[in-house]
Amino acid sequence: MFRRWEANSSASFKRRLGKSALELGMTDNNPTCPDLWELDNGDIAVIGRDLTAEYASRLPVDVSIGTDERLVVLPRQMLIAAKDDIPNE
Repeated sequence: MFRRWEANSSASFKRRLGKSALELGMTDNNPTCPDLWELDNGDIAVIGRDLTAEYASRLPVDVSIGTDERLVVLPRQMLIAAKDDIPNE
């Protein structure tokens, strides 16, 4: 299948965007914390709860999830904390 964009699994973690879950007071240093990272190729890696099955029947009409994709949810506070680290272009 041809796609205009494909994830590059060889990209490395470059820097955290925003603050860690520990810094935001969302964990007690549990290793299963949400996180947001920029990769060295500029793509973004999101670590969050996989809620694909829970949202599958409620997706907006113009949204689809590929068989190799997952709908991931992370805390709003985490994205807000990352806002200054996300480039405009």
